[in-house]
Amino acid sequence: MSILSRLKNSKIGSSIQYHIKPRKVKFEWTETPVDWIPNHPFVSYFINEINMILPAGEFWFCRLYNKVLPQITDEKLKEDVRAFIRQEAMHAQAHNSANKEYLTARNISVERNLKLMDFLFTKVLADEPLGLKVPKLAEHHWDLFRLGVVAGVEHMTCVLGKYALYNKEWAALGADTNMLDLVKWHGAEEIEHRTVAFDLYRHLGGSYIARYYMSVLVIVAVLGLWVDGAAHIMSQDPRFSDKKPSLFRPWIWREWYNISQKDNRLLPNPFWLVSQQLGYLMPWYDPVHEAKTEDALAYLDQSPAAKRALLKVA
Repeated sequence: MSILSRLKNSKIGSSIQYHIKPRKVKFEWTETPVDWIPNHPFVSYFINEINMILPAGEFWFCRLYNKVLPQITDEKLKEDVRAFIRQEAMHAQAHNSANKEYLTARNISVERNLKLMDFLFTKVLADEPLGLKVPKLAEHHWDLFRLGVVAGVEHMTCVLGKYALYNKEWAALGADTNMLDLVKWHGAEEIEHRTVAFDLYRHLGGSYIARYYMSVLVIVAVLGLWVDGAAHIMSQDPRFSDKKPSLFRPWIWREWYNISQKDNRLLPNPFWLVSQQLGYLMPWYDPVHEAKTEDALAYLDQSPAAKRALLKVA
């Protein structure tokens, strides 16, 4: 039997033995400056945009996964999915707190970016896309397409999570400890639950071939939304007024590339990010090999925000 035939016919369940642990966190934003990496406003704004990109998408993950939960026949995978939902909901709440208590409090308008993400995830990718009812015969295919999108996104967030978790340059430059903890805590949990979306996609019938076009959609959408959102919040800062940041102007793309070329510990190189998608397209791809769970758990055990939440509960 060929590799493709085995992939098509296999009914995979959970691919991990360990149990994913949802954690409550609490971040304090009163002392966090806009340039949370000192003397690096571009990098600070660029990473700050994740606070606007992620919440709507993560709440959408939760809604979609709750919808398909009754279809899961593997009990361990069902447990993984429930834990994934709880972690993603906490991620969304944490980034929302940064939007409200950090960025908005510092007179950075985030409403336009949040509305764009809300439209994408509550209208375009909804159960009834743009208000159109999906025919009963096509409902599973629509769910499977969206599950494939989630799997592609989760591969990318695992790659970015690994980049953030092992990054030492931001701290060496005096980065704000709260924002640094948010990024590393989130990255560590992305590593911890990196297998769930891929396992679920295959468990419910996702095909190998479909991963190709979904991967292209995901990488184009994520990079486009990231740069567009970062450009919008940068454009509110007088320091960038002469640059007129925009998704459709080459300056912001060139600056991202130049900074990552000069020191890829400040920002991941965009071409490197694209290249990381290639592994996802291989027939033998397994997210287990993307990162080390032990390193993620080691950080999560000492995350200041997680400890602060535990103390508050106690």
